[in-house]
Amino acid sequence: MDVGVVEQYGKNEPNKTTKKQLEIDFVATMGSRKYYIQSAFSLSNPEKITQEQRPLIAVNDSFKKIIVVRDNIKVRRNDYGIITVGIQNFLLDENSLDI
Repeated sequence: MDVGVVEQYGKNEPNKTTKKQLEIDFVATMGSRKYYIQSAFSLSNPEKITQEQRPLIAVNDSFKKIIVVRDNIKVRRNDYGIITVGIQNFLLDENSLDI
């Protein structure tokens, strides 16, 4: 288990290259499988959803990306392939990493 850092490059107003480091809460490696996991108390507004998804979207590979929230919600997958799951399902379902 590690903490992940993703570097994101862009341009600022005077057109200079900028570098921003985005943190991924947990990176779990199991053999040849890798899981990127963000934890959030809730995803109560669009800004919070963007904040939690941004580092996962910036990862340029096809390993599983998961956001775990406090609420007991139905598991869902968005257009980026990011899975959002409630903490109870994540911890109690032995297959939660394979959703």
